[in-house]
Amino acid sequence: MITSPISRHSNVGSSRPGTRRGVVVVLVCFLMIALLACVVFSVDVAYLQLTRTKLRAATDAAARAAGEALSREQNLDASRQAAIDIAQLNYVAGDPLLLDVDEDIIFGHSEQQEGGSWSFQPDGEPINAVRVFGRRTRDAPSGSVPTVFGRVFNVLDFQPLSSATVVRLDRDICIVVDRSSSMKLYLTDTAPTMSTSDPRFCNPPNMSQSRWGALSLAFDRFIAALYTTPQDEYLALASYGSSGTWCNYSNNVADINQQLSEHYSDAESAMSSLSNSKFNGATNIAEGIRSGIDALTNQSTSRPFAAKTMVLMTDGNYTQGQRPRDVAPEALAHDIVIHTVTFGDGADQNEMRAVAAATGGNFYHAPDAETLQEVFEEIALTLPVMFTE
Repeated sequence: MITSPISRHSNVGSSRPGTRRGVVVVLVCFLMIALLACVVFSVDVAYLQLTRTKLRAATDAAARAAGEALSREQNLDASRQAAIDIAQLNYVAGDPLLLDVDEDIIFGHSEQQEGGSWSFQPDGEPINAVRVFGRRTRDAPSGSVPTVFGRVFNVLDFQPLSSATVVRLDRDICIVVDRSSSMKLYLTDTAPTMSTSDPRFCNPPNMSQSRWGALSLAFDRFIAALYTTPQDEYLALASYGSSGTWCNYSNNVADINQQLSEHYSDAESAMSSLSNSKFNGATNIAEGIRSGIDALTNQSTSRPFAAKTMVLMTDGNYTQGQRPRDVAPEALAHDIVIHTVTFGDGADQNEMRAVAAATGGNFYHAPDAETLQEVFEEIALTLPVMFTE
């Protein structure tokens, strides 16, 4: 028997090339859709995070402005307006942040709890804090934030919300005054120092004509301003010059003339005693700073939760001791802010400006007696604020 070979072909597991290409195209389409969804999602998430960051910054700025205005102006309407003005200068998602005067700016009372946290009571008395809400919600003045690609998935907008609360702090203040010989010069004098042969050298300062007399009036105006603030301030007085004995009167390089006290009359009495003394000497500003630090960190008189402020004044240049700006970090280490004041044309403005900058304080220059009073008053009314949330 003759048999013919049989040819056998199996189609199992095989497909035509055209069919395979079609499957790949479909798969690529699905992957492209998924990739596009991821891109859409990523863009909107990044935009949302950027918007939240800007909203937080704008809200913080508005709250700080409200707190500072409340301290400075002692007026709720002025505080509200300050928050509104600063908020609208900040753009969130391309639009100014607008605040609702009734819903977004809340005044109240904050108290620090045992654990260190702060509790805010809306409408609480006495008012010492303000809370600001920054809203980009549908019912907010600025409206919600439209999405970039989210509308592909029917997500038309998002509604970020931020809040910030600031509390005005009570202060422990030390005024550190220059009692070098030059402070006994008259306001009309042009000499930078006082000669030992000057007939005024061995006498107390002339309170109606001397630089010290002008300082004394500024000191009184500072205290008068403190009486108008709602915070509880404790006040200390320190002075500096150089050590030595002149005219049978001994001077230390620096003194704490009055420790922190809630009674301003204590500092006034200490200032009066200095005014009646025959002080003399050079100008060791660095030791004056250290005396101020000691007064503000005295555990028996300072308050642990009070903001610490030093007001450092001079009419000249440091002539003894370390460079003042090199000592300023010692104050910063104790969270002490130093506001510096120079009086007259002969004072070293650059050095005192550097001291203030090193501690986050302000620098002021008073060319005359009237400006000196205004500067001291402004410092007294420039109260600190702190974020509590």
